[in-house]
Amino acid sequence: MANAAAATPQDGATQTATDAGLDSVVVRFAGDSGDGMQLTGGQFTLSTALAGNDLATFPDFPAEIRAPQGTLFGVSAFQINFGSRAIHTAGDAPDVLVAMNPAALKTNLAALKPGGLVIADTGAFTKRNLDKAKYDSNPLEDGSLAKFDLLAFDISEKTIEAVKPFGLGNKDALRSKNMWTLGLALWMFDRPREPIHDWLKAKFAKAPDIADANIAALDAGHAYGETAELSGPQGNVFRQLHVDPVESEPGLYRTVTGAEAVSLGLVAGAQLAELPMFFGGYPITPASAILHHLARLKEFGVTTFQAEDEIAAICAAIGASYAGQLGVTSSSGPGIALKTEAIGLGIMTELPLVIVNSQRGGPSTGLPTKTEQSDLYQAVYGRNGDAPMPVIAARSPSDAFEVAIEACRIAVEYMTPVMLLTDGYIANAAEPWKVPDPADFAPFPAEFLDTPNAKDADGGDTFLPYKRDAKGARPWVKPGTPGLLHRIGGIEKHETTGNIDYSPDNHQRMTDLRKSKVENIAVPDQQVALGDETGTLAVVGWGSTYGPIHQAVRRSIEKGLSVSHIHVRHIWPLPANLGELLKGFDHVLVPEMNTGQFKTVLRDQFLVDAQPLTKTSGQPFQIAELEAAIAKYFDGIDGNEGGQVNVNDQQLPSPEGGAK
Repeated sequence: MANAAAATPQDGATQTATDAGLDSVVVRFAGDSGDGMQLTGGQFTLSTALAGNDLATFPDFPAEIRAPQGTLFGVSAFQINFGSRAIHTAGDAPDVLVAMNPAALKTNLAALKPGGLVIADTGAFTKRNLDKAKYDSNPLEDGSLAKFDLLAFDISEKTIEAVKPFGLGNKDALRSKNMWTLGLALWMFDRPREPIHDWLKAKFAKAPDIADANIAALDAGHAYGETAELSGPQGNVFRQLHVDPVESEPGLYRTVTGAEAVSLGLVAGAQLAELPMFFGGYPITPASAILHHLARLKEFGVTTFQAEDEIAAICAAIGASYAGQLGVTSSSGPGIALKTEAIGLGIMTELPLVIVNSQRGGPSTGLPTKTEQSDLYQAVYGRNGDAPMPVIAARSPSDAFEVAIEACRIAVEYMTPVMLLTDGYIANAAEPWKVPDPADFAPFPAEFLDTPNAKDADGGDTFLPYKRDAKGARPWVKPGTPGLLHRIGGIEKHETTGNIDYSPDNHQRMTDLRKSKVENIAVPDQQVALGDETGTLAVVGWGSTYGPIHQAVRRSIEKGLSVSHIHVRHIWPLPANLGELLKGFDHVLVPEMNTGQFKTVLRDQFLVDAQPLTKTSGQPFQIAELEAAIAKYFDGIDGNEGGQVNVNDQQLPSPEGGAK
């Protein structure tokens, strides 16, 4: 990027990315966990979205609430990929790295493209900070960054100078250096400042002096870019780079994270079902954001309840469903483990319930702020007894909206708990979202039984709480409805009366009925996301692997390779045509951020020789990793396909990384 930006149009001119041969740019902001990198990246994302670019983001931060300042394991980073074309991932390697201290530089430098641009705060490169980052010498001065373009200046000092009129001490003044840096980034990429001004005024409405100080720092960084002649070690002069807006359909757009999209989709689903919604939750990373978002939506009939623990949260949600509301709960893998018995209760009582699992690295507490797809077995099989439950997975932040609606529909129409799988990457990442027209979604209003539904032996009216409709669903009855009293609980029930029944034949029938109901849920036929419906290789994904798989397959097709991308939303039950579709390919490769769980499901259900490509480093797949894996099917070397992706130092955390 730097070399492109350094091309020499007329002085003062703004170069377009097209002229520079670019259709996208990747920028990574990195600093101490207290430097406000997530906020900086979020506001740069806002300005980028308003500029009309397509984008994808990847926040990456430590698990500690506040790691020791200046340490390698305390680095927080935010990466954004934006451009004038469709963007599906946050990008493999940054074109620009903003490093606020030595630790941020060391842990992220290995990811930077050769010839990329480093922007560094010299004020933070003190002897103490260099020692914490395990540098023997100052990398800004010892020539170790020679293969990169470097802009190094004292951002700390310039921030203090910018906010001096507001009477802040040095410690408080330095809290604004992320805004100074953001101002420079806004200038570099021709972004407006006004939306950030408005946001700061709203955020600090009760402390206008703080808002004014941050605005001053932002404007100072922008002015520095405008007035200073920024040049790198090779004499390159850096100018603004303008990235044209992406061509898009007319409509209302906004940026949305996966957690926001899930929350809005749940509310939309409840509205389409014509039900109030009850959400029972307990804080856990990265699922907590869903509770936070839903708590702001009370006007849509949403009740939120932060319970004392995970078990209480889901039991409260089941109680709400029994009372005639749409019960929803959410957690991550460790919390889902605690909810497991209650999930079985929801399956036994056959009540609608939506369970959102924002997956993270495991087992146990695992990697709280990193991402995996390792809860698929837990979702499909992870309960005592034969306890089938529908499972669906979102592929991206914006896709989570529709998937949440689908989860609500299945839960209500089939009277069953449903698990919705996202992960840390989807939950925290953001992308543009075209706000849909509510009229495009077919309502599925809940029906409550209020009169007897059967005749007794004498021809009189009677009530059978487990008498099923054509979909296998039992009736939904609000407690207190006259004449429709029935037992509720986790002990096996008679197949029609709902009375306790331990008999062998009844348990066999009830087990079969619960299984049949889930297996016969109407699932759309599987479509091919990219490529032909037959060929040499099918790359099959689910969840957040969509973006890197799609880009890798697209690039491989452009090279003339016979490869297709198939991405599965409905994990259980699987699409009826998926088996035959997979058998139309010579090979099936399943990239997953686990040890090969979906591969096992596909082998079990369809007897296809699906091969795994696994990654369990806590980081999403890179496009290049998948390209390399695809190429192995066409290199004429037998036996090198699939396997495990080697850990690389281009992704956080990379505490011993650096220029190679």
